[in-house]
Amino acid sequence: MRAYLTVWRLPSAPVLLLAGFAGRLPSAMVPLALLLMVQQQTGSYAVAGLAAASLGVASAAMAPVLGRLADRRGPRPILLAQAALYPLLLTLLVAVVLGGAPDAAVVAASGLAGASTPLVSGTVRALWSRTDQRSRSTAYALDATATELVFVVGPTLVATLSVLAAPAWAVAVAGTLAVGGALGIAGAARSWVPAPAAAASLFSTVLTPGMPRVLLSGSAVMLGFGGLEVAIPAFADSTGTPGLSGLLLAVWSLGSVTGGLWFGARVMSASLPRQYRWLLFGVTIGLAPLAWVSSPWALGVLLFLGGTAIAPTLTVQSSLVGSIAPVHATTEAFTWLSTITVGASAVGAALGGVLIEGRFGVPGALVLACAGAAAAVVVTLVPGRDMAPVAAVRESVPA
Repeated sequence: MRAYLTVWRLPSAPVLLLAGFAGRLPSAMVPLALLLMVQQQTGSYAVAGLAAASLGVASAAMAPVLGRLADRRGPRPILLAQAALYPLLLTLLVAVVLGGAPDAAVVAASGLAGASTPLVSGTVRALWSRTDQRSRSTAYALDATATELVFVVGPTLVATLSVLAAPAWAVAVAGTLAVGGALGIAGAARSWVPAPAAAASLFSTVLTPGMPRVLLSGSAVMLGFGGLEVAIPAFADSTGTPGLSGLLLAVWSLGSVTGGLWFGARVMSASLPRQYRWLLFGVTIGLAPLAWVSSPWALGVLLFLGGTAIAPTLTVQSSLVGSIAPVHATTEAFTWLSTITVGASAVGAALGGVLIEGRFGVPGALVLACAGAAAAVVVTLVPGRDMAPVAAVRESVPA
């Protein structure tokens, strides 16, 4: 606990943790609330899925662009502008959906709302990368743990508000949380001093030595997680207990939270690349037996145990990105990580759905999850430029 108290006492740390948690909740709330709202209004899951996809794609596409701008000008003006624009565009989205507008208008409004999503996650991680190196790993562990909790609390809030009121209320609550989170992070970023940067191409940050390997391995494991997120509800349904799907997903996340808290309180002597490789191997081992399980209760136990390696893996992944990224492009590097891994997760979900509907069934999607993690391990083993951190350079940046 001493390590966590040290982080909590850092300047702006409580704001980064609490405002970061609030500002990330919309990422787990708005897509689900939009899906429910559009489906109820139109009666079409196809239109609802298209609207949710438009929201996600627009958000992912804009993030690296805004991340680069934040590195050049500072994240504060961007977050303040988004805090004003995002709730307005969410209000427009709700009005378009509930007003019975054409499907094309619903999809377009979803894209506008997604493009204005506050740049919370990338900014928070970039600010953590500027903290003292001795506390940075624990800070990333807390950040990864908070992110896992987002995907437990967010869907629960949406489900509760949808039952007690309507999905539109969940969108309203998400918008309020986004504004609070963005304003809090903007306050924490008040002392941000942009680093001078030379002219660079759009993909220069992605091509920084070591970054391609982190991004590819992260994409591979997230592709597997996307397949698993589809397989778990399908598994629960196939065993006649569809109501357990939410519980199983929550147990998986709670395992990750537990592992993240344990990992963050420890000081590891191994290098970051070695830690990352072994943690990815641990994720693979945790996913390996799932395809042969027939009981939802046994699946829950295995998900919890296997989940304990997830937050530690994400912690080390963040540490690697923070140390590899050029000092003038830290926010952009983290937004690229989010964009690429979220896209890979969506592809994994689509592939998992195809496998479940085909002759491979649920076991096929569970094998896909393990294969994605195994592919991530292979990526880290391919000979080439290692994911070597440049801590000395990072330490020159004022916190």
